Amino acid sequence: MRSTLTDIAREAGVSAATVDRVLNNRPGVRARTREIVLEMAQRLGYIAEGPNGAPPRPVPGEVIRLDFALPAGTNSFIKMLHRHIEAQALARPDLDVHIATIEGFNPDRLARLLQDLRGQTQGVGVIALDHPTVREAIRSLSANDVKVVTIASDILHVPRVAYIGIDNRAAGRLAGYLLNRFMGPGRPGKVALFAGSLSYRGHEEREMGFRHILTEESPHLEIVEMREMLDDREKAYSEASALLERHSDLAAIYNVGAGNTGIARALKERGRAQSMVFLGHEATDGTKELLLDGTLDAVIDQNPRVEAREALNILTHAVRGLPYELHQPRLQVIFKENIPEI
Repeated sequence: MRSTLTDIAREAGVSAATVDRVLNNRPGVRARTREIVLEMAQRLGYIAEGPNGAPPRPVPGEVIRLDFALPAGTNSFIKMLHRHIEAQALARPDLDVHIATIEGFNPDRLARLLQDLRGQTQGVGVIALDHPTVREAIRSLSANDVKVVTIASDILHVPRVAYIGIDNRAAGRLAGYLLNRFMGPGRPGKVALFAGSLSYRGHEEREMGFRHILTEESPHLEIVEMREMLDDREKAYSEASALLERHSDLAAIYNVGAGNTGIARALKERGRAQSMVFLGHEATDGTKELLLDGTLDAVIDQNPRVEAREALNILTHAVRGLPYELHQPRLQVIFKENIPEI
């Protein structure tokens, strides 16, 4: 049975809080106490010894540099994630956190940024486009002992420490289930899909899950269009406006990505805001207003505060060679009646 923090605290003669501060390299512990705790953690098998029996990282007082690569633009969820990473990093004196934003859905630009981080950082969190140049950049970082986590949208077959985010295929199936309930049993209708970019595996997986459950349980619902809008609310507005002109009998919209306010604007201008079933993602200030006025029927949320916390924690532990139990954000459906504090 694996040892616990309580076991280490008992054997070292200190409190569990002291053990937690040592293992997470937080200040406020004397050097000798830190040595005793690390030695006991090694002896009990909680952490492995370094080369030639030397203690593993971290060196007491070491500040770890972490970098995050996030998309730029009008995506409110990404902005919230950015703010949560910054705020939580400020409360961590053991971390030196930098955040870079990438304009446009450009995998080569993202890959260059990741390549440039070699030798500059110890850990990277990225919302990454699933593209060969990006995958190769992540492999290069890992080969240079940089720990990598993917956030919100995963990339498979790369040496990442973890994926932090919801099960996006399950989220798409959940959206399909909700749509079927809102439409009513057996009611036929046309459905349109919007996505930021299917270069994001997360968006592709949501579409896949949505299509699968409609095929299984709602063959009377017809998906008539799939539009990519690059998570831009103005492009979302123009695409939704054109869509409503082409399909005056459209019954429902599922937006896989951002841009909900642009779609809502098109619906309101045409008097369709209350008659259209509209489902989206992420509880933001914008979607909160749309839920309250009835334009949005529901959003599926993934809690950027939790994702920021887990990204910082798991990268820090990976750099230090310490185990960490990842706590993934949970899928949560938000309606008008249960809007959380944002």
